[in-house]
Amino acid sequence: MVLHKFGEKLYSGLVTTMTSHLKEISNSIEAAQGGLFLDELNRKWAEHNKALQMIRDILMYMDRTFIPNTHKTPVHELGLNLWRDVIIHSHAIQSRLQAILLENVRRERSGEVIDRGLMRSITKMLMDLGPSVYQDDFEKHFLEVSADFYRLESQEFIESCDCGEYLKKAERRLNEEIERVSHYLDTRSEVKITNVVETEMIESHMHRLVQMENSGLINMIVDEKYEDLGRMYCLFRRVSNGLVLIRDVMTSYIRDTGKQLLTDPERLKDPVDFVQHLLDLKDKYDKIITSAFRNDKTFQNALNSSFEYFINLNSRSPEFISLFVDDKLRKGLRGVTEEDVELLLDKVMMLFRYLQEKDVFEKYYKQHLAKRLLSGKSVSDDAERSLIVKLKTECGYQFTSKLEGMFTDMKTSQDTMQGFHASHGSDIGDGPMLSVQVLTTGSWPTQPITTCNLPAEILGICEKFRNYYLGTHTGRRLSWQTNMGTADLKATFGKGQKHELNVSTYQMCVLMLFNDADRLSYKEIEQVTEIPTFDLKRCLQSLACVKGKNVLWKEPMSKDIVDTDTFLFNDKYTSKFFKVKIGTVAAQRESEPENQETRQRVEEDRKPQIEAAIVRIMKARRVLDHNNIVAEVTKQLQSRFLPNPVVIKKRIESLIEREFLERDKGDRKLYRYLA
Repeated sequence: MVLHKFGEKLYSGLVTTMTSHLKEISNSIEAAQGGLFLDELNRKWAEHNKALQMIRDILMYMDRTFIPNTHKTPVHELGLNLWRDVIIHSHAIQSRLQAILLENVRRERSGEVIDRGLMRSITKMLMDLGPSVYQDDFEKHFLEVSADFYRLESQEFIESCDCGEYLKKAERRLNEEIERVSHYLDTRSEVKITNVVETEMIESHMHRLVQMENSGLINMIVDEKYEDLGRMYCLFRRVSNGLVLIRDVMTSYIRDTGKQLLTDPERLKDPVDFVQHLLDLKDKYDKIITSAFRNDKTFQNALNSSFEYFINLNSRSPEFISLFVDDKLRKGLRGVTEEDVELLLDKVMMLFRYLQEKDVFEKYYKQHLAKRLLSGKSVSDDAERSLIVKLKTECGYQFTSKLEGMFTDMKTSQDTMQGFHASHGSDIGDGPMLSVQVLTTGSWPTQPITTCNLPAEILGICEKFRNYYLGTHTGRRLSWQTNMGTADLKATFGKGQKHELNVSTYQMCVLMLFNDADRLSYKEIEQVTEIPTFDLKRCLQSLACVKGKNVLWKEPMSKDIVDTDTFLFNDKYTSKFFKVKIGTVAAQRESEPENQETRQRVEEDRKPQIEAAIVRIMKARRVLDHNNIVAEVTKQLQSRFLPNPVVIKKRIESLIEREFLERDKGDRKLYRYLA
């Protein structure tokens, strides 16, 4: 027929015949009752596809020649279009098909079992008829109905469930929809339907969920509900600003908790407990971020900024962290494995990084380290050196040079003592044994040189050491720091009971007086020893007023020492220990006046550093305005401390007075470097 120019007749005849046949099929499908409707539609669709295949084979010549030349629709596509127009878009079938498909989805959401295979066949038919058929005849309505369904359901859930339960239900619904798509919907529907669930179940209620009383985000954090927190993170990350909301609420809570900790007078009484509590808090939040928030860097940054914020609200944080280290390195690390020591030191370094006043920490750390080294109380030299290496890595050589100098002095002192004993061993005989630490003035914390009259027995050997040391080192000067020393005394009490007393140098000076007298007044002791009043009273308090350590009697007996007190040797003193340690106390938090004094010293130390930074900057830039100088100086020094703009201004004025800088004649806000 095509060859004889009857192609048009053949094609139009095909359209007419197929349309007529499909109308009969349409009637048959419409007649199907209830649940048989989808079965009948599916069966007729399968038959139609089979018939189309055969028709295409029979009319292959027309399909290959006549149709391309005349730009008509190919046979197979024609068959699909006619099925769409005659069957699917038949008013009776279209609305009924849509209603049944949506009803099946509703039933499945309610927990009923439906024929997924049949649903897949029908939705595939719609997809085969073209993307627009699937979208217009099913998907669009499916998404609208789903939005209404989840809007209502989420409202019911939010009224009746706590936050954890609600999130479980939302997660289950989300997974169900993803599974539904994989079983019988177009894969491109997944993004659309999950978006509906996310909008209706999460985004619409996220503020209420996070703030929910007794079960919201804060309660989950307090109760360490990692599973619920993880679920909240996974669900909220799917919606716009979901994670921002969690992060903001968490940050606000951490900052408030930190402020409460800093304003709790009970916590601040014990610096070691205070810092331990900080570390425990950090561990808790780290675990939440690692296990529940997938180690999200934005959450980690928020946590770090929160800790930095509230740690620096307490001006005593640098001192407290140093006291914590002191406690651990004196006694807290006994029997602890090397790995655990490193872990603890890393945690300390983490808190150190949060400090804005690192130079204040350095000041206290140096004092505490000096006491540990001089009293030989550090539990581990390796741990001490490890922490210094960490500080050096963090802040550079300048920060730790003096700390390293202290260790060098300790080693040099050992060698010096060996040399002294080797050359003077025979001279000493049965006299007192002396061990001296020679400290370089610049490396150690500055200590005022206090007067103290040493016993004659001690003075002799001290003089021998001085002569030996100055004889082997030229151009040096020795001054005794009697306030920092210790002594071991052999004492005999009543009934011949003997003890070895470990005391400070001051206590030794006091006790040695009782070799020649049984009773001495406070004034007499003060006059002979010349120990400063504050130190003498503390020293006598530890010798006479501490139960179990009272090798002296005090008359009258009271806790405080006054100028009219009298002291007697306690002949009846007993202890179950042969060696008795008296009154050498670990580093304690400073009193308020001491703290103010340390602060003033730190401020004085900062001035030359600020001036040096200003000169470095101006040397490079030659001319610069005030605001830029402040910004540059802050940038250069912030690794050690945050300089105060007012102080920077004063240092600039000082440099102008000393003619390092001058104001620009044309613009008074500009400064010029004078070479």
